[in-house]
Amino acid sequence: MAPRRLGWPGGLLIVAGVLAVDQGVKWLVLETLDPGRSVPVLPFFNLVLVFNRGISFGLFAGHPLASAWLLSGIALAIVIGLLFWLRREQRTLARFAIWMVIGGALGNVVDRLRYGMVVDFLDFYIRSYHWPAFNLADVAVVGGASLLIWESFMEGREQPGETGEKTR
Repeated sequence: MAPRRLGWPGGLLIVAGVLAVDQGVKWLVLETLDPGRSVPVLPFFNLVLVFNRGISFGLFAGHPLASAWLLSGIALAIVIGLLFWLRREQRTLARFAIWMVIGGALGNVVDRLRYGMVVDFLDFYIRSYHWPAFNLADVAVVGGASLLIWESFMEGREQPGETGEKTR
């Protein structure tokens, strides 16, 4: 029996879920945290409100081309490319991962269009080294991309109980 593909209705639900959780948590963070003030949660994790005008890790934050409109346009172009990929992708896990990346990318586009920057608030650290703050949309993008990489290594491997037929 062939596995069921994750179609557009299910994919759009994933995107809507990622967007709703991301934007809801960002709203809560904006309502409760002061910019730059750190709230300890665990010995290796703080909540801290940071505004990111650049791309990952704040790169290009001061660059004149790093405008909210340009960065949003690039993200939307990537989303369009991912939608074309979905048209030919048959693997359910890969489709799920692509929908997650789309949801996360759109979550950060919403921030850029609303605030002119991305709202970050998750701060993980070890002693005095802090990983750059990030948000749940970033988690969806990195998680989806990681699943795609993992799936690419698993492609073609036999699954338990199969009779020598390769999976796709």
